[in-house]
Parts: sequence; structure tokens; C-alpha cells
Amino acid sequence: MNHDNSPQTRHNTRADSGQTTAEYALVLLGAVAIAGLLLAWAGQTSVITDLMNAVFSKIANLVK
Repeated sequence: MNHDNSPQTRHNTRADSGQTTAEYALVLLGAVAIAGLLLAWAGQTSVITDLMNAVFSKIANLVK
């Protein structure tokens, strides 16, 4: 690990920090876009309703 505290090293660390934040933001935007597409597709089908009915039926059977 480089422990050089020269101004150039400190500058690169700050620039890398901003780059990392931008990368996280892009990943987050991609995840939101995929989730939006998935919700739009699921809203047009009965997939979510069928899934919830199956889950609640299993839970109800376990509780009995």
C-alpha cells in the first residue's frame, strides 16, 4: 500500500472518490430502470397476483 502523502496522491484520491460516487449512481440508475421495466411487465400480467396468492396459500397451510 502506498502511504505517500504528496499533493499529487491526495488529489488522485479525491478524484477517485468522485469517480466511485458516479459509478454507484450509474449502477443505481440501471437497477431502477430494470425494476421499472419489470414492474411494467408484471403490471400487464397476473404474475404478481399469482405469486402473492401462492405465497399466502403456503403460509396459510403452514399455520393450520
